[in-house]
Amino acid sequence: MHFLIPLLSLVLAATPTATPAATPAAAAATICNKYCDARDPASSPGDREGSTTGVGGRRIALHLDDGDAMGWAAITGGAAGDHVWLDRSFDAGRTWASGSKLGDTATPSGATGWRTLMYNADDWANKGVGLLRACGQPAGSGTIACTGWARPTWNAWDRRTAAATALMERYNLGTGLFDTTGWWNSANALTAVIDNIRISGMGSYRYAIDTTYTKNLAAQGGQFRNDYLDDTGWWGLAWVDAYDLTGDGKYLNTARADADHMFAYWDGVCGGGVWWSTSRTYKNAIPNSLYIQLNAALHNRIPGDTVYLARARAGWSWFAGSGMINGSNLVNDGLTSACANNGQAVWSYNQGVPLVALVELSRATGDTSLLTKARTMANASTTNASLNPGGILRDPGETAGGGGADGPTFKGVYARDLAVLNTALSDHPYTAYLQRQANSAYANDRNSADAYGLLWAGPLDQTDAARQQSALDLMNAAP
Repeated sequence: MHFLIPLLSLVLAATPTATPAATPAAAAATICNKYCDARDPASSPGDREGSTTGVGGRRIALHLDDGDAMGWAAITGGAAGDHVWLDRSFDAGRTWASGSKLGDTATPSGATGWRTLMYNADDWANKGVGLLRACGQPAGSGTIACTGWARPTWNAWDRRTAAATALMERYNLGTGLFDTTGWWNSANALTAVIDNIRISGMGSYRYAIDTTYTKNLAAQGGQFRNDYLDDTGWWGLAWVDAYDLTGDGKYLNTARADADHMFAYWDGVCGGGVWWSTSRTYKNAIPNSLYIQLNAALHNRIPGDTVYLARARAGWSWFAGSGMINGSNLVNDGLTSACANNGQAVWSYNQGVPLVALVELSRATGDTSLLTKARTMANASTTNASLNPGGILRDPGETAGGGGADGPTFKGVYARDLAVLNTALSDHPYTAYLQRQANSAYANDRNSADAYGLLWAGPLDQTDAARQQSALDLMNAAP
């Protein structure tokens, strides 16, 4: 027989056998990490309260054992027959069928508080990245209340690693992509995870690199090529990042295939540049800035290369003279059919990618004037009042619950790329800007599970993988 300990006593009492107040779920499989599920909380070396709520005058709390990566639920201020339990989710709190009503127990006669046994937050053997919440139901009541989702600090010991773990809660081991977001957004999410491994030193999620690569190598056009040239560029850069971390040449070979695919859609319309898609209907900023970055990055990693360097040089020469960089040193979205700046929105990612493209190209050529140009553009985007209302980055038209499928990724790209330029400049002029963004998001746009929303100034609107990728990019940029 196992035992529970009342909150106000160290006297062991047998687990009550009262009928549960709600129909119990099917028994969850026992998970064993450092310890197995259903461990006595008296054995916990630490007790941190992760999240709380109330119902019917009762207080329900999620308690976390950070050292052992476990948690338990407690209910206080109640009466005999009150029920308390844990839920456990492995998909960022969207579902919890495999971990419903863990440790469901009732407050015994004569007690006003009770608690469950401890359960693991994660399933390490199966790469399950989890969350816990505490739930309770007063005796005789049909009302159930649950705390917010939270987890121990295992793989989440600071705001960078916590953001990475919250993103990996949405990683789908079956598809090798990130649930709740799209194809190109997943390239950026993987890039953010790779960057976090390098910056934080936490290697727990290295498996995602090869999992994503293997499961998607034959998808769409193969080698991560796509009808949209910017999608191809995002994936090519993710594989450059993977190569830098792992040294595995297969990733660099795929990045080369992606760059070559993009080059096939460079032509003389508007004097040069690659098209947005294989349908050749629009020449715009994002595929071209990615093209410069990817080609320059390849040159910097391939001894004796001349081909990719020539493409990167030509890409920047065309981009700089295309008219997409407006008189305020901000980049509009693209060109009209008459090859003029179309005056469309000044998206944050269109300001960011040219910065890192110029850093790579300066490294490739030794031309420091490229860094001077990047600084001028970064000064423009970091100080522009429309792009930074109240000093906090916000894309045009960005509202709570908005952003569509693409927009939530934009700001993270900007922060990531600005950080690369900031590192390349000896005076690191954008450190304070990046820290201001990160501090605001952490304080105003985050829930108990370290999941972030769209608005870095707050309030938290909703959570998904693209929003989380942007937040992780930001936390990586401003640790």
